[in-house]
Amino acid sequence: MLQNNNRLLKAASHYQYGQAAFNINTISQAKALIEIHEMLRAPLIIQVADLGLGFLGGQQEFKQSTLKDKEKGAQIIAYAVKEMAEKSPIPIALHLDHGSSFETCKAAIDNGFTSVMFDGSHFDYEENVRLTRQVVDYAHPRGVSVEGELGILAGVEDDVFSETSTYTNPLQALDFIKRTNVDSLAISYGTTHGPNKGKNVSLRTEIVIAISELLRHEQKFCSIVSHGSSTIPEYIVSAINHLGGEIEGAGGIARSVLQETIVAGVNKINVDTDLRLAMMRNFWELLKHKAEITDVRVKAMLEKIEENPKEVDPRRVMATIMDYAMTNQIDSEDLAKINDCMTQGVKEIVAQLIVSFEMVGKAEKVVALENANK
Repeated sequence: MLQNNNRLLKAASHYQYGQAAFNINTISQAKALIEIHEMLRAPLIIQVADLGLGFLGGQQEFKQSTLKDKEKGAQIIAYAVKEMAEKSPIPIALHLDHGSSFETCKAAIDNGFTSVMFDGSHFDYEENVRLTRQVVDYAHPRGVSVEGELGILAGVEDDVFSETSTYTNPLQALDFIKRTNVDSLAISYGTTHGPNKGKNVSLRTEIVIAISELLRHEQKFCSIVSHGSSTIPEYIVSAINHLGGEIEGAGGIARSVLQETIVAGVNKINVDTDLRLAMMRNFWELLKHKAEITDVRVKAMLEKIEENPKEVDPRRVMATIMDYAMTNQIDSEDLAKINDCMTQGVKEIVAQLIVSFEMVGKAEKVVALENANK
């Protein structure tokens, strides 16, 4: 059964571990996430970004996604995840990441998402409060948790872009939480969207500590969320470049640094780019054996990768296999190879982070804490 983020994040806070949340854009990725979390008995938050809904709805040019595309994508992924979650022994939440409007959040909620994020960080403060509260007022009566955002992260993620960061003010964060009644808050404290975070990234954990202490003083629970938290494994970037890719300036956040943020009070850690890179590396490896590929759809996809060596987003090369992305139907041996590339890439990254964030075996803790509070 699907649960909302709040149930999982209260356990993360209580037992002092980090709850990773992983972004996906295909049903196969969601399936891989469930399988590896089940293997390690870890609670799972599956995330789909605003434009990721459009992609799942069949819009290859996902930056041009309409609300209709997003509604279709929300319906497709929510149905698939719900069906898998009903057979799973672990707690699973389905979360909308970076919802750009009330309408997109509503589409996700109405189609079965158990948690949504409204990103109003680019609005002025009062408008961010008003719009976030509108989403909360719709979501909470339906049992759906809400994440807000305060402060601006630099970098690029889908249509979320900023050249510079604006750190979150802890006092304003407390006011925002009290006025909107959000369940979790994404803050800006030094992380960056995308694969180019710089080297030796240092995060301002004092901001996390200050917000945590203010919440404790007010006896109010709200999870603190770290966006832009991919580690950008150097061994994967090197492999891509060795195989023919051209990824320059890539760098992420060390796992040891992320572990320190968990101690400081971060409950939810968002990871997206790491999964994309692992899948792209696997596609490059398959590309080197393309003489064995006979499926014209897969051939065209691999040729697209070779033509765009700087590309790090698998969605941009998947136009010819959109049916697979939307349905997970595998009708050829070559498409099965693509599925293996995606599945193995997801599991490779996720297993490492489940261990690093001390999530192993914590599925039972979510249930135990919920039972204790009844």
